[in-house]
Amino acid sequence: MSLFSLFGFGSSKIKAALLHGAIVIDVRTAYEFDQGKIPDSINIPIDRIAINTERIKAMNRPVIFCCASGMRSNIAKKIMKDKGLKEVYNGGNWQSVLRIVNQR
Repeated sequence: MSLFSLFGFGSSKIKAALLHGAIVIDVRTAYEFDQGKIPDSINIPIDRIAINTERIKAMNRPVIFCCASGMRSNIAKKIMKDKGLKEVYNGGNWQSVLRIVNQR
């Protein structure tokens, strides 16, 4: 089992989600987000995911979480899965997701 499958992310799943209109939510701190980000992504730091559950659900789109390494985005994915969101993905490192976005 690869590290990517352990955390539940892979480029084919992320590509497919993006093709279906997924929104990218970066769960890094605002400072980290300001240092580099994916165009059109939204910054909701990990400590604010739970209180933004309804906002995220109301987007009615698949959600891809990303962060610096994949750890915080995995936590965000678990939180939202527990809150009933069906189409949610751990994109892992934001730069990896950016490369996928730029391939489209």
